[in-house]
Amino acid sequence: MSILGYFIIAIGAYLLGSIPTGYLVGRARRIDIRTAGSGNIGATNVLRTLGKLAGGFVLLMDALKGYAATQWLCVWLMELFNMPGTEMEPCQIIAGICAVLGHNYTCWLKFKGGKGVSTSAGVFLALAPLATGIALVTWIVVLVLCRYASVASIAAAIALPLTVSLTPSSLTLQIVTTVLGLLVIFRHKDNIQRLALGTESRVCFKSKGTET
Repeated sequence: MSILGYFIIAIGAYLLGSIPTGYLVGRARRIDIRTAGSGNIGATNVLRTLGKLAGGFVLLMDALKGYAATQWLCVWLMELFNMPGTEMEPCQIIAGICAVLGHNYTCWLKFKGGKGVSTSAGVFLALAPLATGIALVTWIVVLVLCRYASVASIAAAIALPLTVSLTPSSLTLQIVTTVLGLLVIFRHKDNIQRLALGTESRVCFKSKGTET
């Protein structure tokens, strides 16, 4: 595949990932989600601000962005450029990275976006479904035990690369998983500071819930 082909995949995946779902859902409800709660456009802040239905929709759509970029976009472009199947994983990895970067640093909102948890989950659902399932279980268990969505997300970001390294996978995929996991943790730096200060909000399962 030519450099131009990889460049097109990167740009396409970035633009797909950059769709600010949380912001758009908020605007549809006449709310700028960036001025509510934590100001983050991710699903958890939407959940706290607009309720479970809106939060669930944003969660699903953000994950779908990552999956669609890594799976469907790559397949379509490989057919378009007539690439051999052996080049699928490099294309998927490039698309996955760019989709997460698009979500975290969306060009539509002055390069300020979400934290990449849902979009990363969608990416790795295509790249490493077993490891993603284990990371999802980790997220659920930690969330139920401590009721901190941020802690659950960080735990999942640690569990995913560890699981990938223990299952059949390429070295490239292991490295990329580790890098994206570290990016998710970095994007939670404000949450880590609030956890240290004891001011981090907990999720309330009986009502609307709180932000990470």
